[in-house]
Amino acid sequence: MNLQTFSTISGFGKFLALGAGVLVATYAVPFAHAATAPPDPCSLLSAAQVTQAMGQTYGAPAKSVAPRPFANTVQGTDCKYSGAGSEVLFRIYFDPSVEAATDLFVKLKMFYSPPRPVPGVGDDTYFDPRHGIHIRKGNVRFFLSGGDNEKALTDLATQVAAQL
Repeated sequence: MNLQTFSTISGFGKFLALGAGVLVATYAVPFAHAATAPPDPCSLLSAAQVTQAMGQTYGAPAKSVAPRPFANTVQGTDCKYSGAGSEVLFRIYFDPSVEAATDLFVKLKMFYSPPRPVPGVGDDTYFDPRHGIHIRKGNVRFFLSGGDNEKALTDLATQVAAQL
């Protein structure tokens, strides 16, 4: 075997290694944090959890369709928990990929300025000026609002994120 033949085989081996790396990156990474919607997304946050965190009694959530934030994006689920004169909204979206969720989260963040980062919850989390907490974990985006008890909302967000 001469040096030119060895060089060609070596180049072909590099090509195979590169191709294998591309396949791994293409198919493994998007599924690393991908979550699929459960049959009832409201089941990710129970009325008992909301009651405990907020310090007053809340009933089972009223479930409805959450609007698409932009054309050609997924619909989400709204879960509204009602208590004595107050309401907690839990809105959740299961995007098709981590990249889609990340892009949408960044776009939507511009509408809720100035955001205040919240470390330790999900992959990206912030409070908006109206005390709503916005969370992205993998391909899932969700939002919680209800009064100005940021500690309670952060606790609830942490509980939901732990299940994703």
